Amino acid sequence: MSGRLHGKIAIVTGAGSGIGKAAAALFSREGATVVAADLQGTEVAVDAGDERQMAALIATTVDRCGGLDVMFANAGVSGGAAALFEQDAADWQRILQTNLIGPFLAIKHAAPAIARRGGGSIICTASVAGLRSGAGGPAYSASKAGVINLVQVAAQQLSGSGVRVNALCPGLIETGMTRPVFEAARSAGKEDRIGRLNPLRRSGLPEEVAHAALFLACAESSYVNGHALVVDGGLSSSHPFVKQEYGKSSF
Repeated sequence: MSGRLHGKIAIVTGAGSGIGKAAAALFSREGATVVAADLQGTEVAVDAGDERQMAALIATTVDRCGGLDVMFANAGVSGGAAALFEQDAADWQRILQTNLIGPFLAIKHAAPAIARRGGGSIICTASVAGLRSGAGGPAYSASKAGVINLVQVAAQQLSGSGVRVNALCPGLIETGMTRPVFEAARSAGKEDRIGRLNPLRRSGLPEEVAHAALFLACAESSYVNGHALVVDGGLSSSHPFVKQEYGKSSF
């Protein structure tokens, strides 16, 4: 029996761990030819925030695989826990380069290739931190808010191309990026408190977000475009947060 992505060609960035790794494996099981890219070189070594490298990744994929149908721009960095007045411009530039400019480059270079195949899907990883304050550091949150707006703008500017562009907004998921938070809780004997702010009262698994990415990648979501799909256990239904005060870091 053919899978939901049978015959499709997909690129996944940030595929070395967490959501990207889970998505690359799931896409492959569903019949796609997957090019798994990561800064460390899971399959292909790529800096997602470098235009030359991203353009080359997409061009090489098209040349070797015969086209491109799905682009999952998942690579990202957390930016740490520093508060607004503890960061400088260099911190913001580094975080936005990967988290926001990276998805822009993926859309810019992948969309024409996908359009030539008659249409397909571009998925960009945002975050619940991009919806409102209280779920991440300043630069990280701003970068993810930018991703949400970026996919809306891109969906409009790709009107008529058959290329859909959507964002995923994960909540608290244990990945390589968030592992320090989980390890700190476990070492303090507070593992049972992880994810307790959402109605499901648990953290999420990379595989749960990967299945949402699969939905956006395949034909089942053919009428979903310019949308930010939240996968957070219900956290953003109220978005509880720790009160912050000027001059004090809450992260």
